Amino acid sequence: RFFSLHYLLPFMIAGVVILHIWALHVPGNNNPTGKEVQDVEKDTIPFHPYYTVKDGFAIVVFLIIFAVFVFYAPNVLGHADNYIEANPLVTPAHIVPEWYLLPFYAILRAITFNIGPIEAKLLGVIFMFGSIAVLFLLPWLDTSKVKSMRYRPVAKQFFFGFVVACLLLSWCGASNPDDPIISMGEDKLVVSYTDATGIEGTRV
Repeated sequence: RFFSLHYLLPFMIAGVVILHIWALHVPGNNNPTGKEVQDVEKDTIPFHPYYTVKDGFAIVVFLIIFAVFVFYAPNVLGHADNYIEANPLVTPAHIVPEWYLLPFYAILRAITFNIGPIEAKLLGVIFMFGSIAVLFLLPWLDTSKVKSMRYRPVAKQFFFGFVVACLLLSWCGASNPDDPIISMGEDKLVVSYTDATGIEGTRV
């Protein structure tokens, strides 16, 4: 099932790209300042050369970064357990998904309690897919007349908070669930004491 999902996702993404290009050509692009488009000729810019040059530059930068990972650091985003020969009788001690799935894996793993008749496993799946579904509701939740965050400092703060939350969830998803989230070095218990002669000391 997961293989079928990974097989279908590229075609779904290609379909969304086609819809995006159609939306740029037919309804037209929005205004970068966040102002609602009243006159297409005055409030928008042509698709070519502005968007072709901008997207072409972004593609070149992406390909350069992609080539650096492919040719110089192919294993930096992988996991060492991937090189262990598969054994159907032994479950890996620490299963970690790919880096782009780590935030959702952290949400799935964080739900360890039941709510009424809903068990923790099903609840974790609901929360995991709910974190994606809520993004589709944002266009209807945002009722502001100005869409750009350039003039909306509170929305900008929420956006950066969202980015920080995603990074923290990625970190938690990659961490071992048995380890503390914030490591304090080696686990030590330091005891201060005063012996019979009145000399203070510490013992680890």
